[in-house]
Amino acid sequence: MTAVFDPSPAPPAEILAALSLLCPEVVCDIEQNWNAPVSDYARHLWRPVARPVSGPAIAARSILREVLYQRLRVIMPPEEIGKVLEQFEHRPVIQSGLHCLLLMDRITFDALLLAWLGAVENGLSAFVGFTGTTMTMETVGREGPGWLDVGDDKVNLFGMGRHKLCRKSTCVAGPVSLNKHALEAVGNETDVSRWLGILLASQDKVFGTAADALTTLNEDLVANWDRSGMAVPVFIDDRLAASAMARHLDDDGNLLSRLLTQPARRRRLDHALQEAASGPFGRFLPNTTDYFWGIREQRVRKLVLQNGHLIEPDRPHGLSVPFERQHLRQALLDGVLLPNLFLMFLVLAILPRVRVVGGLRQIGYVALFHSILLAALDENVPEERDLAAELQVRENAWGMRVIDEKISVREQLAVLPEGALFPDLLRQYRSRTFAETTEDLKLVRENARWRKIGKAAIKAT
Repeated sequence: MTAVFDPSPAPPAEILAALSLLCPEVVCDIEQNWNAPVSDYARHLWRPVARPVSGPAIAARSILREVLYQRLRVIMPPEEIGKVLEQFEHRPVIQSGLHCLLLMDRITFDALLLAWLGAVENGLSAFVGFTGTTMTMETVGREGPGWLDVGDDKVNLFGMGRHKLCRKSTCVAGPVSLNKHALEAVGNETDVSRWLGILLASQDKVFGTAADALTTLNEDLVANWDRSGMAVPVFIDDRLAASAMARHLDDDGNLLSRLLTQPARRRRLDHALQEAASGPFGRFLPNTTDYFWGIREQRVRKLVLQNGHLIEPDRPHGLSVPFERQHLRQALLDGVLLPNLFLMFLVLAILPRVRVVGGLRQIGYVALFHSILLAALDENVPEERDLAAELQVRENAWGMRVIDEKISVREQLAVLPEGALFPDLLRQYRSRTFAETTEDLKLVRENARWRKIGKAAIKAT
């Protein structure tokens, strides 16, 4: 665990002032839980959320519930599914930002732990985590989903060549199997065998994609670390968001169908996106792809919208998808397209009225996505006017690197009880305060984006 830290009696005012300019709901969470245990903060994030009341929000929640049901059918016995869905109906919360990494990654482990704490403190039998899969297998040298961090070295998890690792994407790279020989060479120390054996139990399996492998391995790790099964993770990813997006495109009367495929509505949406990008908080917005990612040759590809088609820029023989409802829908179902972050957060969180818990950049761009949708709505349409009224409350929360241990997961595991690792951490985080754990919001104070906003705010006053 990190060294003992003596927190100040109140959160730093300049940081709260910066956060309040874009996401005051996050400031409220911090102020309410500053001197409370981290487990109480987690409980607070997983508190109930008001049910959808407008037509578009009700429809979006129904779609999300249906695709979640399909996911739960794969991992749970039928008698458990109804209970989990009912719990989600009252406390619809998704922990985001896990980025399809093995839980031996320190930041991923700490984020999942916070979600587990929130679920357990609210008596939930399961919790939902979004593991984005559009990243490549190797993001930088020996970093990314294709590598296993064992504390003092990195192991090539799937035995892929470096050229493939940096070009293939987790959601489509496959089939894959574990690099058995490299894993066995890690060592037989007690602290290693406690988690290495869990991985090697799947050494003979062939997974359809790297994302499928990482999800299965993470499920196995959590099951071992909490053998009592106090709260089970339900991992979802961009492919579930694509299924939800396709369902929105089933009907040309659906709000997202209208916003994307009716020229006048899309011009209004494009204008709202451009206004946000050029505004004072535009640095938070991901400047990546036009509405959707393309998938070709096991790689995620940037697309631009030109002459009514989504195409790969500067690739005459690359992907080309007509920007029409039925073509977009089919491409999503076929795995050719994935929604970008904006559409993904619309279908998984903002429209279905789900609280989304993420990192310091995410709390910024989710707030902007929310405002972009509001700007794109037509209040002359009754159901859109009702949605605009509902959207006055944002469900947006900070939960990545709230717990931010400075030692490797391997070192953390070495001092924790086998089979009750998460329950032991629960006891620890019931005694450590939010202020102590975050070291007076040190991560926020050191974040370049938020620091720049804070300085601008102080200068303006």
